[in-house]
Amino acid sequence: MDRKNLFQKFRKNKYALGASIIVLLLLFFSLLSELLCNDKPIVVYYQGSLFFPVYIHYEPSTFLLNYKEIDYQSEQVKSLWQQNGNWVIYPPIKFSYNSVNNLNNNPFPSPPSSINFLGTDDRGRDVLARILYGVRLNILFALAVTIVSALIGVFLGAVQGYAGGKYDLIIQRCIEVWSALPELYILLLASTLFDSSLLILFIILSLFSWISFNDYARAEFLRIKQKEYVLAAKSLGLSHIKIIMRHILPNTLIPIITLFPFRLGATLLALTSLDFLGLGVGDSYPSLGELLNQARGHIDAWWLSATSFTVLLIFLVSFVFIGEGIRDVFKDDSQQSN
Repeated sequence: MDRKNLFQKFRKNKYALGASIIVLLLLFFSLLSELLCNDKPIVVYYQGSLFFPVYIHYEPSTFLLNYKEIDYQSEQVKSLWQQNGNWVIYPPIKFSYNSVNNLNNNPFPSPPSSINFLGTDDRGRDVLARILYGVRLNILFALAVTIVSALIGVFLGAVQGYAGGKYDLIIQRCIEVWSALPELYILLLASTLFDSSLLILFIILSLFSWISFNDYARAEFLRIKQKEYVLAAKSLGLSHIKIIMRHILPNTLIPIITLFPFRLGATLLALTSLDFLGLGVGDSYPSLGELLNQARGHIDAWWLSATSFTVLLIFLVSFVFIGEGIRDVFKDDSQQSN
C-alpha cells in the first residue's frame, strides 16, 4: 500500500480535501484560543523583565499591586504598561470564554458589535471566544472518545474473530445485551448521581461508542484469518500475537480508518446534544451545545443559534466528506489490488 499514492488519490477529491483544510484550520485556531481570545496580556515588559500572564499566574505583588487578584483589564493596571518604557501585547480579542463585558450598556444577550464581534451570551460573555474555546473542547473530547472506542472495539473484535467458537458466541451475546441498554437513561442516572463532569461523560460515551468498531473488526478478522498467508504463518509456528499484529491487524485497519471520521462526527453530535439537553459538561465549560441551549431560551438572540449551529454544521458536513473521501480511496485501492 503506497501511502503517497493514497494521498494523491485523496487530493483529487476536492470536497474531501476542502473539508480537511477547513477542519484543520478551525482546529488550529481553536488550539491557539488563549493567544487569540483572552482577558490577560500575552506578553508584558515591566521594569526590564518579560512576563507571560496568559500561561503563568503572577501574584499582584509582582507588579507592586495590593489586589487579591490582578485585573488586567482595569485602568490602573493598564496605566502600568505606559510608564518607564513598559509595554504590553494583548490578544486580538480581549475576552476569555468566561469574561464578562461590563462596559456593554446593552442588555444581555447583546447583538454583535465592534467590541463583541459575534455578540454576547445571556451572561455577557463573548460568543466568539466561547466558540473558539468550545470547538477545542468538543473536538478534542470527541477525538479522545473515538480513539478509546476504536481501541476497545478492535480489541474485542480481534478476540471474537480470531478465536471464534465459544469465545465469539459469548462475547457477541454480551454485546447484544449491552447494546440494548438505554444510553440516555444511563446518562440521566449518572447526571443525578454525579456532578457534571467531562470524565463521567467520557466514560459513558466510550462504553457505548465502541460497538460499531467491534462489528467491523470482528468481520475483518473472520475473513482475513482464512487467507492463505495467515494459514502459512500458522503452519510456520508463529505465535498468535505475531500473526495478529503482523498479518491480520494491518489489513483490518482499512475499514476502521474509513469509519473513524463518521464516528467522530457522531460523537461530536452526541456531546452537543447532551449539552443542549443540560446533561453535558455544564455552562462552566464553553461548548457548542451550551450556546444552542441558550439560544432556545432567547429566540430573539439570533447570533447565539446562528454561530453555534453554523460551526457544528461545518464540522459534521466536513467529517462526512472526509469519510467519503477516505472510503473512495481505499475502495479504489482494493479494486486495483484485486
